[in-house]
Amino acid sequence: MSAESWWAFGLFAFVSSVTPGPNNLMLLASGVNFGMRATLPHIFGIAAGFAALLLAVGLGLAEVFQRWPWAYEALKWAGAAYLLVLAWAIARAGSPVARESARPMGFVAAAGFQWVNPKAWIMGVSAFATYAPAQGLWAVAQVALLFALINGPCLSLWALMGSRLKDWMAKGRRQRVFNICMGGLLMLSLWPLLGAKL
Repeated sequence: MSAESWWAFGLFAFVSSVTPGPNNLMLLASGVNFGMRATLPHIFGIAAGFAALLLAVGLGLAEVFQRWPWAYEALKWAGAAYLLVLAWAIARAGSPVARESARPMGFVAAAGFQWVNPKAWIMGVSAFATYAPAQGLWAVAQVALLFALINGPCLSLWALMGSRLKDWMAKGRRQRVFNICMGGLLMLSLWPLLGAKL
């Protein structure tokens, strides 16, 4: 890619990484409910899972979905169903009974979630289709690395915002209301994603 293309791609990576979506909403909720330190495996899991997804898309997985659109549709609906389960778990996290058994999402679960996250697929396919029609492992790896370098701090920002609100949220019913709102927003985040096509 030319220097201009790298700048355009970097801007795309930043905007798509920092704007609200399933990962960022879950990190915000995790920061509020568990704090920054406990949310770190979640952050690293997202970064690793998304980098692996980018490599797979760049090396030809997007072609599979072009040939068999039903496979993408099935993945999209499976991801939507899983997001609804996560939204319900987040919404319930404010109740005393649910809080006792609640744990932050771990590295493996967060990495695996990227494979059913509709926004992650849209970001990955758009990265290669629009900005970086790369060929070969080295070119694809460069795109994945740049995206990871931009994506990581954006993810951390959402978790950090949540952790900064943790003490304030602990007063009264604020945390319960917050968790219900985050669960609702996570469900709403599906609306534009499910309408998007490869």
